[in-house]
Amino acid sequence: MPALLGFLTILTLLAVIARRIMTPLSALIAIPVVSALVGGFGTKTATFMLHGVQSVAGVAGMFIFAIIFFGIMTDAGMLDPIIDLILRTVGSNPTRIVIGTSLLALLVHLDGSGAVTFLVTIPVMLPLYERLGMDKRVLACAASLSAGVNFLPWTGPMIRASASLHIPVTTIFDPLIPVQIAGLAFVFTVAWWLGRRETKRLGLTTSNERELVVVVRALEESQRLLRRPERVGWNLGLTLLLIAGMIAAKLDPVAVFMVGVVMALQINYPNLNMQRERIDAHSRAALMMAGIILAAGAFTGIMKESGMLDAMAKSAVAFAPAGAARHLPFVLGLISMPLSVLFDPDSFYFGMLPVLSQTAAKFGVQPVQMAQAALLGLHTTGFPVSPLTPAPFLLAGLAGIEFREHQKFAFPFLLAASVVMTVVSVVFQVFPL
Repeated sequence: MPALLGFLTILTLLAVIARRIMTPLSALIAIPVVSALVGGFGTKTATFMLHGVQSVAGVAGMFIFAIIFFGIMTDAGMLDPIIDLILRTVGSNPTRIVIGTSLLALLVHLDGSGAVTFLVTIPVMLPLYERLGMDKRVLACAASLSAGVNFLPWTGPMIRASASLHIPVTTIFDPLIPVQIAGLAFVFTVAWWLGRRETKRLGLTTSNERELVVVVRALEESQRLLRRPERVGWNLGLTLLLIAGMIAAKLDPVAVFMVGVVMALQINYPNLNMQRERIDAHSRAALMMAGIILAAGAFTGIMKESGMLDAMAKSAVAFAPAGAARHLPFVLGLISMPLSVLFDPDSFYFGMLPVLSQTAAKFGVQPVQMAQAALLGLHTTGFPVSPLTPAPFLLAGLAGIEFREHQKFAFPFLLAASVVMTVVSVVFQVFPL
């Protein structure tokens, strides 16, 4: 009975989110509550929910303060000198332009938002592509690769995986650092190759490059008023210090970003009213995602403490060949990117991943490995071509290309990045083989 009830709960969750019958936040709360009541758990349901929420409170807090911190840094113009340097450096060389696109997208995606990455990268680089007659699908692909491989501890998929399996983000992320470095090496190799291909297609050589194209970024008046160019060094130093604290010193991310927000506000906007305005400007996006994380905590709390999750795993074990079980992280890593086209992020990370993790655990596979395998493609390299998220439609619209053309062009490169990182994970013994 618990296994059947659990599977019905998961299927109902997937259906109502996919068909947009309920918002993810509502579905993650309402559906497991109804299931628990049907299962006869009564008032214990509230205790299950509380325990689940407590387990993800640190993750939710980290996300809130990380979003506010990077929002403040963007407002203050921390990356402006780097962006301007990239634009001056790439000139009229297609190879440099594509590499510059990848680098710019990588830097902008420090805030963890794919939509913001595309909103900044595409308008800045598009005039160069249009002036030289370069293929705009290359622009979209280069930005997609950088944003997809850049799965930092405060990005959406990482936060979801952590909240879903109740594993600290640093435990998931730290072993993946060399894997991500390999992924980024692949990104810039592809960017170089795409740039060389464009150079040949356009018939350009070092002796007949077209005239230098200079792109000047236009900022709105409201943006200029918030810029703090004289404090760029302080902001960069603070950001690097926070990242080093999380990765090298293994400090708790929520504590790091809480302190970081306070310091960022004092460095850039010491005026009390401006501090309130900056917090208000970025808190909406932060709180929306934090609400989903807390709802997911309630969901997994009910599923776990009611026994439904364990019963589902035991049921699934009966159908899984024991000899192949240790390879589950490797297999999931290989197929994770295409799964982005079938599942939206909330459905997979909060609905499917706990079941897969619990099932793999019955064969001795660590839950953290299943989380890492999913992150190598599922709504990381997969989100820029997934029709289930809005960011790729924004990307295609900004670049002036058809979404299906972007999918057709970028899909092989994004899949290859995911596969490369999966293989590297085996080489570095992150996954067993």
